Amino acid sequence: MSRPARGGRLRFDGWIAGLGTASGTRIVLGHWPRSPYGPFSDVMVERPDGERLLLAPTRETADFIAGTYAFDSVRIVPVGVRIDHGTWRVTAGPLDLRFTTGRRRLLGLLLCAVPAVLARRPAWCTLTSLPARLLLPGVRTRGSARAGRREWYGAQDLRPIREVSAVFEGVDLGALSPVAPPVRFGFGSVPREPSLTRVTTTVGPAPGRGRAAGVPGRPHGPTRAEARPIGAAPPPRTPDSEADHE
Repeated sequence: MSRPARGGRLRFDGWIAGLGTASGTRIVLGHWPRSPYGPFSDVMVERPDGERLLLAPTRETADFIAGTYAFDSVRIVPVGVRIDHGTWRVTAGPLDLRFTTGRRRLLGLLLCAVPAVLARRPAWCTLTSLPARLLLPGVRTRGSARAGRREWYGAQDLRPIREVSAVFEGVDLGALSPVAPPVRFGFGSVPREPSLTRVTTTVGPAPGRGRAAGVPGRPHGPTRAEARPIGAAPPPRTPDSEADHE
């Protein structure tokens, strides 16, 4: 479990996958090996009719995510992720998802070249905000969230998603498609091209707002070994070596 960053900010270190399907359903997976809530994963689903659904593993994580992003409904369900040599298998209540990533392109190689300690800093996310908008329409690296919160996304890798198999409530969602229209959970979307991004997400109170109006205090839970702050810790294991967790 990671400690809060400076200024009451919370950091979530892991991966975000965004993809579309031929049915019009768009899916965003967050896989967080390190977070203030311990390791967990969550799934955001936007249906063709615009309904926005959150699938989260605990009430605590669901409350935080739903307090930061906008949803029409929330379900508390076990969320399991297994990664094996570029193939991700995700089970989350009514969703059974499998996707495979491809080799990095130029942008992914450039992101990997940025030192991780720099890429995680909110100041760097602010600096890269305009280039991100130009290179990846719809993508934002900083912005305002709900409950008086601010967010910064520090990308450190980017891989295309090549294949997908997705079933929701027993219905096949169809072939891999662009994320179009963009998802509407927060101030920005994931890239239009289905992709997997290595990212550190920082959430903090907006300028001039105290902790009570911004992010909550550090969550309470079972005692477990503490990790160093994310900025000082080694990066999480690569997805190819990640084990299951529920």
